[in-house]
Formats: sequence, C-alpha cells, structure tokens
Amino acid sequence: MSERKTVTLNTPLKRGETEFVEFQIRKPLGGDLRGVSLVELLSLNVDALTSVLPRITAPPLNKHEVAQLDFIDLTAFGTALVGFLPQTSPEATDTPDA
Repeated sequence: MSERKTVTLNTPLKRGETEFVEFQIRKPLGGDLRGVSLVELLSLNVDALTSVLPRITAPPLNKHEVAQLDFIDLTAFGTALVGFLPQTSPEATDTPDA
C-alpha cells in the first residue's frame, strides 16, 4: 500500500495569491492520531478530520482551512485517510499458559 495519496480539490483553496488544487495526504503515524477516536475517523467525523488533516497533509492545511473546505473536498480527504486504516483487524493468537 502506498504511503501517500493525492487529493484533487473540486473547489480550489486560496492562500493569498496562490491557489491549491492538489494536496498530498500521508499515512498517519500513531502520534498523528492523538486525541482522536478511530471510530470517529472511520465515520468521517468533521472534528476528527479537522484535528488530523493538518498533521498529515502537504502542503499543510490549517484547521481553519479544513473547516472552510467544500463538503465534497472534505469527504475526499476523509475517504483517502480512511483508506490507510486496515480493513480487517489483525488476528489475535493464543499464548500458552505458563
């Protein structure tokens, strides 16, 4: 699985005179997910996305920009992020009693 994905915005994001249409989103590390429930991320909770996206996007989005994203673009970021999460849980193995 790739460590990065590209998200192309439906509605370009402006910073001053610069207009952004594409962002890279990288696979989050454990620290990137601090303070956020994985269940909230899986359900594309806006507060969870607002916390995590600034930590894993390039160029980096800030929280205000995430809050101003078009719904379709926010959903695209969330879908890309959820794509990094495992689709099945790892199997637990029994350990013999000592």
